[in-house]
Amino acid sequence: MIRTFAFGALSVSAFALSAGSLAAASLEDIREAGTIRIAIANEIPYGYVDPNGEALGAGPDVAKAIVAKLGIENIEWVTTSFSSLIPGLKADRFDMVAAEMAILPDRCNAVLFSEPNTSYGEGLLVAAGNPKGITSYADFAKNPDLKVAIMAGADQLEMMQELGVDEGNLVMISANADAISIVSTGRADAYAATSLTAGGLADSSDKVEVAGGFIDPVIGGTEVRSWGGFTFSSGNEALRDAVNDALADIKGTPEWTEILTGYGFADSDVAGSATRTTSDLCGA
Repeated sequence: MIRTFAFGALSVSAFALSAGSLAAASLEDIREAGTIRIAIANEIPYGYVDPNGEALGAGPDVAKAIVAKLGIENIEWVTTSFSSLIPGLKADRFDMVAAEMAILPDRCNAVLFSEPNTSYGEGLLVAAGNPKGITSYADFAKNPDLKVAIMAGADQLEMMQELGVDEGNLVMISANADAISIVSTGRADAYAATSLTAGGLADSSDKVEVAGGFIDPVIGGTEVRSWGGFTFSSGNEALRDAVNDALADIKGTPEWTEILTGYGFADSDVAGSATRTTSDLCGA
């Protein structure tokens, strides 16, 4: 069961991403206006909007707690594609991203990250019964007949490239929701995503399942694990630092642990959140 926690009275609204660019807002501006614009990518369980228009997920639930601590009254939720999150920040269409985006060096060159809020591993979504017997990302490098779907802008693309998967074997999609039809109809033999994303998709359709016996990818001699954080535009250090201070307080509470485990994060994922710093990850 998904559990959410009330950390303060917040007035929350949702709206679609507009084509126009909005002016950048400093922490002082945000506090004066009483409203912060936070983007998500509609990816369960990291950050999504439910049928009632409520923003949920590990990112949004913790963000609500952070915003309450910062004394900001309102959140305006922006939903957009994952590949539009960094461009949207750079174009000042929103002030913060709560999509648990993996903290990676190339992304650190483009935007600012908070300290890690979550940690998570990889997985594969395959057709029911796993007819091709796929158990690892490396299978797509070993077998040129296999095709793997990846969401545009996701770090699984870099993993596949590092493993030597041919570009012709990659099927790019724009949203996680497309993965079920892509895999179940055979347009791709699997969808590469985090274990939580793959599990959430498998729970929503009996046409697909999570690949059993999955072997975590090893890149450069290191087993792959991701650390997700909140994201801000370059130059907005004051907002990033305020969020970090609030996040440090929240991560010391049982409520934070309950948020993550309520969305399917394992105890090892919760503990893993504290094993790396953003400075380490950006310099990796």
